[in-house]
Amino acid sequence: MADPSPADLVQAAARAAEAAHAPYSRYQVGAALLTDDGHLFTGCNVENASYGLTNCAERTAVFTAVAAGHTRFRAVAIVARGESIPYPCGACRQVLAEFCPPDCPVYVARQEDLDTIETSTLAELLPKTFRF
Repeated sequence: MADPSPADLVQAAARAAEAAHAPYSRYQVGAALLTDDGHLFTGCNVENASYGLTNCAERTAVFTAVAAGHTRFRAVAIVARGESIPYPCGACRQVLAEFCPPDCPVYVARQEDLDTIETSTLAELLPKTFRF
């Protein structure tokens, strides 16, 4: 089977956003993560009344994939509703850098315009990654 296209990943992220638990911000985010061996994992943001305990969609997807035994990823897509392009936050960029190569494509789109996909690499979004 062929790898999903960027548009396929964006569509999967858009579907994941529908499951978001965002009663405080009303900002529903979805992410789709493609593993090196072709599996697709999705995640959504899960807010908490104690905001520091909120989990972003990207980290939900990564943690779900890792829990299933997958630790190498080759593409990620992020979708949210709103006027701004939903680039990953700094914490998500660092978590993605733990499992993705620097040239990993990051596709982002707004829910209102899924046909307009911006593409960056993880290295462009996090140029001086912390490594241990």
